[in-house]
Amino acid sequence: MNGTKSVKRGRAASKASKTVRSVKKASAKNKPYVPTAGMLKKYSDVLVKFALNGGAGIKKGDVVYLAAQQPGLPLAKAIYKTILEVGAHPIVNIIDDDFKLLQVTNASHNQLTYFPGKYYRGLADTIDHWIRVVAEEEPMYLKSADPTKVLLSNQAARTFREWLDEKEDQGKFTWTLCLYATERMAQEAGITLKEYWEQISKACFLNETNPVVKWRRVFRDLQGVLNRLNALPIKRLHVESAGTDLWITLGEKRRWLGGSGRNIPSFEIFTSPDWRGTEGKISFDMPLYRYGNVIKDIKLEFRRGHVVKATASTNERMLKELIKQKNADKIGEFSLTDTRFSKITKFMAETLFDENFGGKYGNTHIAVGKSYHDTYAGDTSKMTEAQFAKLGFNRSQEHTDIISTTDRVVTAVLKDGSEKVIYRKGKFVI
Repeated sequence: MNGTKSVKRGRAASKASKTVRSVKKASAKNKPYVPTAGMLKKYSDVLVKFALNGGAGIKKGDVVYLAAQQPGLPLAKAIYKTILEVGAHPIVNIIDDDFKLLQVTNASHNQLTYFPGKYYRGLADTIDHWIRVVAEEEPMYLKSADPTKVLLSNQAARTFREWLDEKEDQGKFTWTLCLYATERMAQEAGITLKEYWEQISKACFLNETNPVVKWRRVFRDLQGVLNRLNALPIKRLHVESAGTDLWITLGEKRRWLGGSGRNIPSFEIFTSPDWRGTEGKISFDMPLYRYGNVIKDIKLEFRRGHVVKATASTNERMLKELIKQKNADKIGEFSLTDTRFSKITKFMAETLFDENFGGKYGNTHIAVGKSYHDTYAGDTSKMTEAQFAKLGFNRSQEHTDIISTTDRVVTAVLKDGSEKVIYRKGKFVI
């Protein structure tokens, strides 16, 4: 009898062991993808040792403001350790989007517009760099909120951003933006979380042994295109594609930029044109994710530099409220991405990556709102706001990039009246 019981117990134990293994396999199969510690270390090295300080990385003793949405904590911790490793001083702000939703849902007008000036003045004076980790737990978390209240809540920090812009113009401040993927972000993009992270890895060269070395090589190649573009005496640009017939005036004392470390990844080549010379229409095929909403099938029409017509198939009200903000009806940036540089091949439902989309035809994007002062071909530290305005640089609290990935031709009209195609089939041809 004892021998029989022993055999039965042995069979039962074997069966239980098989069941446990099956459960573990099923659990492992259903477990969400998580980037490895090694990948996050490479990511943080790119951001801290390369992207900030114009590609040179931060220095010992620098103060770095590290702001991250709560799901991005694993990357934020890796960045924090790397900042300490370099000998710099991190200041951390962890953001929970629920508080933003509570604000725009419950706050009064006075509360929405309140600005703690002394706090932000001290912060602006203290920090040398800013790293922002985008990690949306729920990309559509503000979908139910009143668009006017969402935009009003963002106006409060306008002065803080202007202080940082002034500091940047003086060469005393740099920033970069990065992305930590979540399950819902991947769902919005229509891909798995693992596929989403594979796009991040390829785009940021985290699959390279030394991604910082790779980034420096890419930026060097981008500089070659920039040198050729900036050597052309361009007066106007003509952008033509399906649904697009847009004229852009480059403006005096302008230069093209790219590969500066602002944003990781960043393959775009861009400038801030003279907003007053924008004429025509442009259509965008990529959905815009902005302020916790998605806006689809955007079409804009410009006349004498102003948006005179704005339509969308989804969330048109949000689009129009966005453009109603002061000077947000004017162009602040024009950008082109060459498909030979960008490794991004999938829609990511996040502007940081979508504005660098490579795919078959690269992308064109414009930003409505604020211009970038560093596209001025001179010493920005000696410029006043009035002088920037005289040259057609737009000043606005808004800066929203809207993206088109359709096949297009961009023709430059030179100052002598001759024309030269500079971009075709997703590539620069200069």
